[in-house]
Amino acid sequence: MSNKITTRKNTKPLGKRIGIVLAHVLLAALAFIWLIPIFWVIMTSFRGTQGSYSSTFFPTSYSLKNYIKLFTDFSVFNFPQMLLNTLLVAAVSCLISTFFVVSVAYTLSRLRFPARKPLMNVAMIIKLFPGFMSMIAVYYIIKMLGWTEGPMLRVAMICVYAGGAGVDYHIAKGFFDTVPTALDEAARIDGATNWGVLTRIIMPLSKPIIVYTLLTSFAGPFKDFMLAKVLCGPNKDYYTVAVGMYQMLEREYIDQWFCAFAAAAVVISIPIATLFMATQKYYAEGVSGAVKG
Repeated sequence: MSNKITTRKNTKPLGKRIGIVLAHVLLAALAFIWLIPIFWVIMTSFRGTQGSYSSTFFPTSYSLKNYIKLFTDFSVFNFPQMLLNTLLVAAVSCLISTFFVVSVAYTLSRLRFPARKPLMNVAMIIKLFPGFMSMIAVYYIIKMLGWTEGPMLRVAMICVYAGGAGVDYHIAKGFFDTVPTALDEAARIDGATNWGVLTRIIMPLSKPIIVYTLLTSFAGPFKDFMLAKVLCGPNKDYYTVAVGMYQMLEREYIDQWFCAFAAAAVVISIPIATLFMATQKYYAEGVSGAVKG
């Protein structure tokens, strides 16, 4: 009997170790598969030969001319201007969107008022419809305001990306719901207002969801094409990187600009990756603080 018990105690940890090893092998294989397209784009951005087709996975020659062309050749595409437009729109809309999301999520999570549940249901229904369904109506509203020409195009894009951000409150509200309400009550006993509870209690304990909202809001203008294209129209001076890079793949430009397109894809990943690395520590601190609490 003792031998059987000893055998069972010895084989159970071994089985766990095998499971962990297999899980890590599977994750490593999946990570390798997922990284192949990224690695290919990076290699293509340094490819010395032009054209959209290459018979080999690795370039036969390497060069920096694609990056140089991207920032010096303005005959067809002004990539620095596109990048500046996108960074401006992304930064401003990111801050506004985060404020809206946090405000709406806190209000619906912590406060009780008439029509609260109907408003939540309406927001849920609105969120079920994709944003591009309203782009024609949005365009004519912005055109009526006179924002379809000149620098006001940037204001229009900021309004489009940040105006309806409050509807995306669901994930933030779910996170706020996990913060004990006893903390709110204790703060109010000490004289804190709703704003004080939000800024001094909820937000310090909710850094992960705030970082998530910042990242998703900042990345939105970089990857959105349809709304930006409809709003900008023929105004190339106000194109975002998504609109400009899409045009690089059109038939008349693809042979000359395909490798530059790959270089542009690498360049636009830098601001997003930088923001992620800068806010990652707040995400880790928020998670560890929530666990300790």
